[in-house]
Amino acid sequence: MRTHWCGELRPAHAGQRVAVCGWVHRRRDLGGLVFLDLRDREGVVQVVCTPQQPAHAAAQQVRPEYVVRVVGEVVIRPPHTVNPKIATGEVEIRAETLEVLNPSRTPPFEVADGDDVDESVRLRYRYLDLRRERMQRNLRLRHRLAKATRDFLDREGFWEVETPHLIRATPEGARDFLVPSRLHPGKFYVLPQSPQLLKQILMVAGVERYFQLARCFRDEDLRADRQPEFTQIDVEMSFVDRDDVLSLVERLVGYLMREALGVDVPLPFPRLSYRDALLRYGTDKPDLRYGLTIDDVTEVAKAAELRLFREAEAVRCLRIPQAASASRREVEQWVTLAVEAGAPGVLHLALQPDGPKGPLAKHLTDGLLDSMRAATGAREGDLLLFVAAAGDVASAALGKIRQQVGAQRGLAREGTFAYAWVVDFPLLEWDDQEGRYVAVHHPFTAPVDEDVDLLESQPLRVRAKAYDLVLNGVEVAGGSIRIHRRELQERVFRLLGIGPEQAQERFGFLLEAFQYGAPPHGGIAFGFDRLVMVLAGEDTIRDVIAFPKTASAVDLMMGAPSEVDEAQLREVHIAVRKPAAP
Repeated sequence: MRTHWCGELRPAHAGQRVAVCGWVHRRRDLGGLVFLDLRDREGVVQVVCTPQQPAHAAAQQVRPEYVVRVVGEVVIRPPHTVNPKIATGEVEIRAETLEVLNPSRTPPFEVADGDDVDESVRLRYRYLDLRRERMQRNLRLRHRLAKATRDFLDREGFWEVETPHLIRATPEGARDFLVPSRLHPGKFYVLPQSPQLLKQILMVAGVERYFQLARCFRDEDLRADRQPEFTQIDVEMSFVDRDDVLSLVERLVGYLMREALGVDVPLPFPRLSYRDALLRYGTDKPDLRYGLTIDDVTEVAKAAELRLFREAEAVRCLRIPQAASASRREVEQWVTLAVEAGAPGVLHLALQPDGPKGPLAKHLTDGLLDSMRAATGAREGDLLLFVAAAGDVASAALGKIRQQVGAQRGLAREGTFAYAWVVDFPLLEWDDQEGRYVAVHHPFTAPVDEDVDLLESQPLRVRAKAYDLVLNGVEVAGGSIRIHRRELQERVFRLLGIGPEQAQERFGFLLEAFQYGAPPHGGIAFGFDRLVMVLAGEDTIRDVIAFPKTASAVDLMMGAPSEVDEAQLREVHIAVRKPAAP
């Protein structure tokens, strides 16, 4: 039906008779001439319909989003009509025939200019939303990243192995989606939250290098970068240590960036310890496209004649360059942000040309001010923000301000990609609500060798062989070296409150496998949707997934979830009990 894509036509095609198919993007009737912008997934080309050709009569009837086929000659546009905004702007098609393949009702929004449409409308009519150039670009980027991933890992000796979607429940933090069994009344499968245990089993099985673009499912509350179903680039390797995994991932990312975006990123990526990331950036997902680091000024601040500083566990400071003239409203916004993040308050000091100004000015001697300047690198014209509190609270509060200042001042340049590793996470943390230790990553993460003896005596000091990859302030991948010995796995289970019987019931197949020669192994999982989101410059993964759910986990186009008829429920031995009225 077609000889060329609409978007591929160039001056080199002039004089050729072509057939193109697509959707009418725009229509302009200038009396004698009818101009159509015809769109397919590769772009837009202008079609000219003159009264001398049969196409003219049909062109008078078409409207936006009609599906048509055009046959005609490619000609060079007159210089004064060239459109530099589109790739085909130097040529047009002089239509001979125009066939309407399918008319269209008036769409609920203009596909050509649909950026300001309410998201619920876009999701209800997703088949129209996906026609937009921006969404087509996102899907193309996703495809290219997936293909490049497979190409790279294949060359590195990895096998793509599919793991099942119907498995038994092995609690990993979020709620599972349950699937009732028709053949086994009263029993259920669950949809996998990740292939974690299965990829470890593959290492025991001697696969050695596995990957998968894995579909994962979690029944949890949603936000901009979460969906109930999502995709991971899942990677696992045998006979590796942390540096082996990090090196492979850096080469993979470098390849993806070149192949999909034509961008070279410097390797190796910088590494930050978990503690340093929290101290300097207030988060374990720091955006390194700009500076604005947080300084620990506890010792300097204790010399001030200010009880708040002297009695605080820690005093942290954020220097905002050339912000001494910030308005009171701006400063109040930053203070509100810090208080919402848990800070008891924020004190500011503006280094004005005529001397320091602000609540702290009267508490600082000249010598103390010089020490504070030295500790923070502050200069005249800067604004210093101080939080006195527990160390993590103070840094987290200033980290929120840092992010907002970076956004407000455009410090994160568009098209810049700053990758970094965060390493040396704690293995465990204490959960006050549950009254027990919980895994910071997951229960199968190996502790650092030299910390193993601290497991029972000082568990919160034990570091994990875990690592996260952060891109522009978003965690895009996380992984670890895994536990591969039964005895050590059972010790970690005990710390997590999982006794021998529970461990055997939930993870018996894994513990058994460890007794048959399990090799040292480790890996990583990319949040593929998140990676595409950041590289595409989008704010939500809903814009890089073809058919996403809303924030309340509803598919507005298909109307899912939906009720099913009673016969289906009986087949799987389910009776629905309606929730009681409030």
